Amino acid sequence: MVRRRRPPRPGALTELPPLKILTQILLLQTIWYTVGIALILFTALVAGKHFSLDLVFSWRALRGDTTVGWMLGLVWLLNSFIGVISILLLISRSKFVPDFAITLHFLHLLIVSLYSHSIPQNALWWMLQFVSATMMTALGVWSCQYRELRPINFGGGVAQSGPSSGHNEDNAPLHGEDGHDTEEGYGRGRGRGRGRDGAGEYEMVGMKPEGEPS
Repeated sequence: MVRRRRPPRPGALTELPPLKILTQILLLQTIWYTVGIALILFTALVAGKHFSLDLVFSWRALRGDTTVGWMLGLVWLLNSFIGVISILLLISRSKFVPDFAITLHFLHLLIVSLYSHSIPQNALWWMLQFVSATMMTALGVWSCQYRELRPINFGGGVAQSGPSSGHNEDNAPLHGEDGHDTEEGYGRGRGRGRGRDGAGEYEMVGMKPEGEPS
């Protein structure tokens, strides 16, 4: 007897397959490091400092008692701000943004610890990671929600297939039974007219003031 497969649970991993998750994480991490290296290289050249990978992957360069340390902190915040664009383009789902933002910074912690052979011990480095992750999460969720809630435009207006409104085939204005003009099938004032589809007639009756006997 052949067993039937149970349908996938709504919101399960079938909505975002593991291979796609891994690919998106690698792309986000690669873009984040590429932009970060480019920004740090440009800043170091402008400031007349020697560039090395220690400025990128070592927590010891990010210190609060040196100008270079504060400069690196500002550059990493700018890099995180640019990283929101990558999240918007690659993730596009607001409910997945916190997971990807936290994963990106957790992988950065592992890479920095392996490169420096120790866990970061500078308070400025930890504070920077917290601010960076919070900023990427908040801006990423906001931008993705703004994109999700935008109205969808399906094209232009409806074309009119018949003659111009308010006129019949002889280019004469339409009138109700009591001589009042009608426009697009609706009578002006009291009178009778036809609906838009010509399926029947209707009669418009004036409203009586309050207190007047019917």
